[in-house]
Amino acid sequence: MRTILHSDLNNFYASVELLKRPELKGSPVAVCGSVENRHGIVLAKNMIAKAAGVKTGETVWQAERKCPGLVRLPVDFPSYHRVSARVRQIYQRYTDRVEPFGIDECWLDVTESVRLFGGGTAIAEEIRAAVKAEIGVTVSVGVSWNKVFAKLGSDMKKPDAVTCITPENYQNTVWPLSVGELLYVGKATLQKLNKLGVRTIGDLARADRALLAAKLGKWGNALCAYANGEDDSPVARVDEEREIKSIGNSLTYHRDLVDNDDVYPLLLLLSESVAARLRESGVGKARTVHVSATDNKLRRYGKQGRLTEPASSASEIAALAFSLFKEVYPWSDPVRAAGVSVSDFTGKTEQMSIFSDVVEGRKGEKMDRAVDGLRKKYGSRIIQRATILQDDKLKKAEIGGAHINTPAEEPPEED
Repeated sequence: MRTILHSDLNNFYASVELLKRPELKGSPVAVCGSVENRHGIVLAKNMIAKAAGVKTGETVWQAERKCPGLVRLPVDFPSYHRVSARVRQIYQRYTDRVEPFGIDECWLDVTESVRLFGGGTAIAEEIRAAVKAEIGVTVSVGVSWNKVFAKLGSDMKKPDAVTCITPENYQNTVWPLSVGELLYVGKATLQKLNKLGVRTIGDLARADRALLAAKLGKWGNALCAYANGEDDSPVARVDEEREIKSIGNSLTYHRDLVDNDDVYPLLLLLSESVAARLRESGVGKARTVHVSATDNKLRRYGKQGRLTEPASSASEIAALAFSLFKEVYPWSDPVRAAGVSVSDFTGKTEQMSIFSDVVEGRKGEKMDRAVDGLRKKYGSRIIQRATILQDDKLKKAEIGGAHINTPAEEPPEED
């Protein structure tokens, strides 16, 4: 039987900020997005702020109303990545199978190390102590025989704790929990399960698999298996490349966008970021584009479509994204935020259509790569499209850090 750990760094962004600012140790602290750029939500908080009722994801004004003395700090991703890398070096003392699940979480397969270090729980306790002593942040660790239950374990006791879920105790430990606590059960899936009368993980484990498959497709069977501890998905090695499923980016705009002409420059900017990361990733071209939009009442709309020919250029991605946006967005209210992503990649080699304009396509690719080189050398704003230059805020936007989605398995969350 395998021994799998899941480590989750507690209140990570806020914890790193307190390492940089020890004078704030006794104060309520929250790491927040920029209010000026309308990203004003709480991204992380320390335990003092949490005790005052501050919640991740709520607006800054809501948090400050609950906690008048709240200290707001801006995000500092380079610092978070540096600390995360140092923590992972500690993990690698015990195994080379360390698979990140975000900047602050990792799975570890320590099956081959348990005899050397005295068991999974002993390893988890050593890791917890080492991270606290050497880095100065705390970590909660779940120990189990599979990835799904190890993840559940790390969530059960926080901060600075170890929880062990075994074949002997999981029915008493896991099954009473809300089904929403199970990995891969997102908001849309939770609503579907609740409509079927599935409220707890135990309900899901005992549910009729044929009914789940009828209502949820293949993920119905998969989630039922996870609830029963049936998960043999491997933990990737440190140097193992994972398959990229999608590449995307989104942005909350500094003002409400009121018509299609207003929206197009934003979609074009997002498409440039996505296209550049697509070309850099080496996964080939994309066949599918997805666009999302959020109105100023926080209602979300989305639609995906297939490109006529696989593409890696911003103009082609933007053209389809804009077309999809016009199809799906009702314009009952202004647009607050938008996102563009691409998926269904060709791989490093692709078959060209005899009907495509090969020469023009290659000219476009050469131009895109030349622009990539200039931006890499001189910065993302060294060369920009005229459409984007017309907006002073948009031309100054830094959105180079795209979201890349790589999980081997992920259920659909959008209906």
